Amino acid sequence: MASGRDRDDPLSFTSNPSSASSPVTVSDYLDNFGEPTSRSGSFQSESLLGGGGGDTSNDADYGFARPDFRSEQLAGTVQFYERHVFLCYKKPSVWPARIEAAEFDRLPRLLSAAVSARKGSMKKETRLTICEGHDGTETSNGDVLIFPDMIRYRRLTHFDVDTFVEEVLVKDGEWLPGNPEMLKGSYVFVCSHGSRDRRCGVCGPPLVSRFREELEFYGLQGKVSVSPCSHIGGHKYAGNVIIYQSKIHRKVTGHWYGYVQPDDVHVLLEKHIIKGEIVDRLWRGEMGLSEEDQKKTQERRLQVNGAGHTVKNNGKVTQESSSAHSADVSCCQSGAAESNGCCQQNGNSSSTCCQDATLMLSLETSEDNQLENENNTEKLTPGRKTAEKTFFRINSVKGSSTRKVCAIPTWLESWEREDTYAALAVVCAAASVVVAYTCYKQL
Repeated sequence: MASGRDRDDPLSFTSNPSSASSPVTVSDYLDNFGEPTSRSGSFQSESLLGGGGGDTSNDADYGFARPDFRSEQLAGTVQFYERHVFLCYKKPSVWPARIEAAEFDRLPRLLSAAVSARKGSMKKETRLTICEGHDGTETSNGDVLIFPDMIRYRRLTHFDVDTFVEEVLVKDGEWLPGNPEMLKGSYVFVCSHGSRDRRCGVCGPPLVSRFREELEFYGLQGKVSVSPCSHIGGHKYAGNVIIYQSKIHRKVTGHWYGYVQPDDVHVLLEKHIIKGEIVDRLWRGEMGLSEEDQKKTQERRLQVNGAGHTVKNNGKVTQESSSAHSADVSCCQSGAAESNGCCQQNGNSSSTCCQDATLMLSLETSEDNQLENENNTEKLTPGRKTAEKTFFRINSVKGSSTRKVCAIPTWLESWEREDTYAALAVVCAAASVVVAYTCYKQL
């Protein structure tokens, strides 16, 4: 009971029968922010699902400007689990508040019941979540994604549910009628279950849209998948984001982030997905770790990174870092430049080239002016300009548009007076030979 986790858990199935009185560990009461549902479990109002169409009152009460946004610590708020199963099924606007119990949503209802019935025989703590499905796409209706296995089964039907659960989730084998496909890249899931909780309905859709915009901007289409998903636990931490990603030696990680807002999206893409770094100020926990271990893991990570304390400003919890983050190094080094110490550390600031500060300043100014001119023709969303500058630097480091700001010595710069005298002597000697040969021919 001491955990800060929101106790209104998602579809979560435990291997210990004594851990829950009912087969499915979900709450039996409606959330305070959910709309009433019909007897069939169908959602009766669409007003909560799209963030109110940009209604500022929705944002003030349930969105990123709500009073309790970023008011609590996040680390250690993910209930322990070892496997996450996603069923691709329709879209958030038609999901009822309790989709696992909806009378007319047969597939999720039967899958939920089958997993619940066999949970005691499963070797892994399993979590079931619904994600958006569109026929004819990478996530068609009936597809099942399983993490950390990183596999996908296509077109599960309600006739196959019992066999699928037995063979795949209980016996850890393969479902023979299906052909498991290996998943590649990163998978991002954003809780957008508006009929379950209004905060998720207001915060989720803008995050999904921003993720998809930034994927196009960073050129990550086909490498990163973004999908809205049903309730995952922790309404009060909305926007909630889960990122599954294959790392070195094919180890798959599943990290949860909370209190995510649109301006944080490019940070998650750059740091977590591209660089593989954890964004601790938004980090809730990780697949495979208990709630206590999540807290200890973050403490160790912060000690290593030199950021070991948090502060609370006006009720908002933020992370303070005592170590400066080094920026991209844009200094090009030749052999002579290295021996002369071209690049030096300037306190806690980023590493920059010290030979020609005026040239560096002019380059940075022209870069800002170029971005400003581009903004006149293409309207960028908030936070995009920062991402654009960072991305420009990334490309510069990679060499796509490398800026050389250190003077590279040439043969003209190294030409000395003695070399001039030697060259003149050679020319005079050659002229003397020519004159002597001419005179000899005239004799």
